[in-house]
Amino acid sequence: MSGGPYEESMELEAARRSVLEVVQEMDRVGLTEGSAGNVSMRTRAGEIVLTPTAMAYGEMTTKDLVVTDEAGRVAPGQQTPTTEIGLHLACLNRHHDIAGVVHTHPIHASMFAINHQPIPCVLEEFEFSIGGDVRVAPYFPTGSQELGHAVAELLGDRAAALMSNHGLVVVGSSATDALHLTKLVERAAAIVWGAITMGEPRPLPEENRRIFRSQYLERRSQCS
Repeated sequence: MSGGPYEESMELEAARRSVLEVVQEMDRVGLTEGSAGNVSMRTRAGEIVLTPTAMAYGEMTTKDLVVTDEAGRVAPGQQTPTTEIGLHLACLNRHHDIAGVVHTHPIHASMFAINHQPIPCVLEEFEFSIGGDVRVAPYFPTGSQELGHAVAELLGDRAAALMSNHGLVVVGSSATDALHLTKLVERAAAIVWGAITMGEPRPLPEENRRIFRSQYLERRSQCS
């Protein structure tokens, strides 16, 4: 990273503010309940800002957020990070073209996760913004290394993955970007769920899917 320590600390403070805004917004719009769900964001210097464990989002301040290095080491005197820190580290360390991870329990997306059923890509904006169907990672216990690795494996060419019997993970160029995409996935899941009750959703033409998918991958590569 270019610049001196002052610029790095300014970036870290901006990341803290961004993570706090994201967790409070996802709580406000009902993408999670209580202290469930978690958020992380990586700075260009390699610092990772994470939500703490078991703290109500409405009471959280930027000082409550936890900063670690890329190995997950926490400096003394901080809160305990989310129990799903392994999930965030697995995604961030495996994919250097992302900087934000948002894990939520939205109602419609979680319905697909419980059924171990991918959310099919049948909307143009879904392919363009997410990169394809939202696939389902196999079930592993919350907080396990196996779960983190299974989810990270699905995120190499798209922005979202479902966790079996659990919820949704979305990655982006920042925590704010990942939250925006989370809302898009949940909206699409609601539309697809409704379409399934009406009949059988029709797929997009494969040629169009390839175009939109390549546009997603191009935008993502620019974040590296």
